[in-house]
Amino acid sequence: MSADGEGQGVRGQDWIERAGELFEAAMFGGDTSALDRSDDVLDAIEAPLSMARGKVLHVRFLNDREENSQELVLFERAVDLYQRLGDVSGEAEALFWVGCWHQVVKGDGAVGRPYFERSYALAKSVDDRMTMSYAIRHLGFADKDAGHLDQARERLSESVRLRREIGFRPGEAAGLVALAYLSAETGDRSAALHHLDEAESITENCGAKAVSGWIEHARTLIRS
Repeated sequence: MSADGEGQGVRGQDWIERAGELFEAAMFGGDTSALDRSDDVLDAIEAPLSMARGKVLHVRFLNDREENSQELVLFERAVDLYQRLGDVSGEAEALFWVGCWHQVVKGDGAVGRPYFERSYALAKSVDDRMTMSYAIRHLGFADKDAGHLDQARERLSESVRLRREIGFRPGEAAGLVALAYLSAETGDRSAALHHLDEAESITENCGAKAVSGWIEHARTLIRS
């Protein structure tokens, strides 16, 4: 899930070098047009950096449950930068993370929903199935919280399908865990355990140790 300089055919270090060249052109060469061109280059450096810093803060929140408002600031900055750059995939990803802040950190899926919907639509327009899989997964969570369980199942299943198509095995296993919880909630314990068996088989082959822990925790809850 990334839209960075490398994704545009230029590595991060190349962007930095290009920014230096434009500075030299403006400062010493008298090329004032280099100033405008440098804005795009600097935005292309800052956008993925903002995204990366925000995601690090999000994982820290998941580990210690201590909210850091800078996470939202970073993701919203990434949205603005990717919009300015015309990077649809990057904007879609950043919008997802803004929605994730509201849903996961603040516990407000209703506020997060429009960000997920916009993220999914943009990602679909450029066939970014990774971001699509994240956005539709969290729309499924919002549906589940709202009591729309059939819609939730459809969306969580689509997320698993998308991840399977692109070979995102840890994410596929995580999606199956979500489906297991939903099946258990609707009284289908057999389907829930089947989803967990499938998820466990995947994690054994891809080394997703964290997801393995989620599977075992889910088994304990579902069997109790």
